Amino acid sequence: MDVYHKILGKYWGYPAFRPLQEDIIHSVCAGKDTLGLMPTGGGKSITFQVPALAMEGICLVITPLIALMRDQVDNLRRVGIKATAVYSGMSRQEIATELDNCRSGQYKFLYVSPERLVTGFFREKLQEMNVSLLVVDESHCISQWGYDFRPSYLHIADIREQLPGVPVLALTATATPEVVEDIQERLLFREKNVFRTSFIRPNLAYIIRRTEDKLNTLAYILGKVPGTAIVYTRNRKQTKETAIFLQQAGLSADFFHAGLSREEKAIRQNRWKNNECRVMVATNAFGMGIDKPDVRLIVHLDMPGSLEEYFQEAGRAGRDSRKAFAVALCTDTDSFHLKKRVDDEFPEKKLIGQVYEALGNYFGIPEGQGEDTVHNFELTDFYSACQLPPLQVHHALKLLELSGYIEYCEALDESSFQIVPQITYTHPRVGKETLVIPSSAYEERRERMKKRISKVVEYMDGERICRSHLLLSYFGEKHTEDCGCCDVCLSKNDSGLSNRDFNAIRDGLLKNLSGQQPLPVKTLTDSLPFPADKSITAIRFLVEHDERFYLRDGVIGVIAEHS
Repeated sequence: MDVYHKILGKYWGYPAFRPLQEDIIHSVCAGKDTLGLMPTGGGKSITFQVPALAMEGICLVITPLIALMRDQVDNLRRVGIKATAVYSGMSRQEIATELDNCRSGQYKFLYVSPERLVTGFFREKLQEMNVSLLVVDESHCISQWGYDFRPSYLHIADIREQLPGVPVLALTATATPEVVEDIQERLLFREKNVFRTSFIRPNLAYIIRRTEDKLNTLAYILGKVPGTAIVYTRNRKQTKETAIFLQQAGLSADFFHAGLSREEKAIRQNRWKNNECRVMVATNAFGMGIDKPDVRLIVHLDMPGSLEEYFQEAGRAGRDSRKAFAVALCTDTDSFHLKKRVDDEFPEKKLIGQVYEALGNYFGIPEGQGEDTVHNFELTDFYSACQLPPLQVHHALKLLELSGYIEYCEALDESSFQIVPQITYTHPRVGKETLVIPSSAYEERRERMKKRISKVVEYMDGERICRSHLLLSYFGEKHTEDCGCCDVCLSKNDSGLSNRDFNAIRDGLLKNLSGQQPLPVKTLTDSLPFPADKSITAIRFLVEHDERFYLRDGVIGVIAEHS
């Protein structure tokens, strides 16, 4: 038994690694920069915790989620592994003590947020540590192509220069081919080195359900699918309203969002984990670090703005490999509302200038001054002062941050230990007329968001392509089979045809009709190696659901894809 299996057995009690874990571990221990793509619940933590324990020195773990950071530290300590974290809310003396303990070798793991990396105090202490491995969790956040780009992640490259020879392990659950390339480039990989598992979830059925009454449809589905469920909504108000509706319908339900106190969140999360509450209605604040393998149902009342987010959230169902369902409830207007998010998140540059000017006036900062000043920021008070739409103000502040003028730290929740939002001026105040919002922060990001949303709309509105196949293609997986259990595949199966037969008939029709005039149905059915009744059944389905095919006066034809 090698040292890695001994560590795995000693601390976690597992006799063997999951697929890909061992390959990543050997790569890291060979000193190679490594990118691991593993789906949610795939055991990412093991891939750095085991090699770190086999190495001399301390493992530095960068993660954006403070609540998850603290959970991991607690889990390591429970099995006798020395770990710590530094985060906002700790006093300077507390941070200094913990970093000194790391320097003296008392800990094997140090968890930090990316924002911590920029402080001179941290970098000074880091220089004195014996760092064996640099881990970047949620590494898609470093990519401009990613759905959750965070400027603070760009500082990791600077840290790499401070730690010559230390390998980096980047981890993410979802990444498109573009993001995979970008992560390696931005983290200064010495050579490309990617390990990935297939994102195929054969036990998970992806369903789009059209309805104009989402709440009653939700209650109906919960009545049909037994077991634990998560219902995702877009905003905090909706979580409470939906939970109350379900309770009144006789279902065990609670709600969860970032605005709850840390204690309240812990209580609700534990009740759900222990099956005292069946349904959790939540924003995307619920789920990170949640490892409950027997979730049978995920329902989205509103689709997220990217397929990455959707895949992560849907992927929290069925981790025990038993049958599970990911259902999205959609109305005819949902696509319109999704597309509108682009205008909400990218207000006109004129408005961004108005927000910037109002911000300077609000803090009383003269032009040419204010650099490095930190200000507590009362959002509601500012909204009243500037008389601008709150949603657009919020996104304008984010764009000002991306443009390098400010740092905007939100008070997301108590688990972040930041009670009050703060604005830090990273540049002296300039006149509104000289404000520059670069294309990298605005036009390019706007275009990428439009593309991501168009893919979500394509997923929602599609009726001919297997849902699983569409998702997997988005993440760069090729030659995947239809899943046989999504709503598109099931509608085919209602005909009594297998997926293989249906696809063969469809492909045969496309081949026979490609570049030709429409042909009589009988001519086509005679040319296919299937009984005529099967071919006719498939043709009927294709004419109704696949816009490429049409039937007129007993002949069938194909419309060119780009005509």
